[in-house]
Amino acid sequence: MKLDKEEKELLASFKRGEWKSVKNLSVAKKHFQEVARETLRKDKRINIRLSQKDLEGIQSKAAREGIPYQTLIASVIHKFIVGDLKVS
Repeated sequence: MKLDKEEKELLASFKRGEWKSVKNLSVAKKHFQEVARETLRKDKRINIRLSQKDLEGIQSKAAREGIPYQTLIASVIHKFIVGDLKVS
């Protein structure tokens, strides 16, 4: 079986004993389901001005990914906020 980089890191972490069982799985699942629900809820609107070139670039990338361009923009903002996307 061929593993990608992330899968190899997860397997190594597991083998090092870094994973622990959850004591009350049902409570933990409910907690994380609520966190996910709150994270994914989109209840605010914003208006933003972009250059035509940037908008076309975003729309093109979104089309290649098979998602609406607004979803791509929201994803980029979210990744930046949580630290998964850095500004160089």
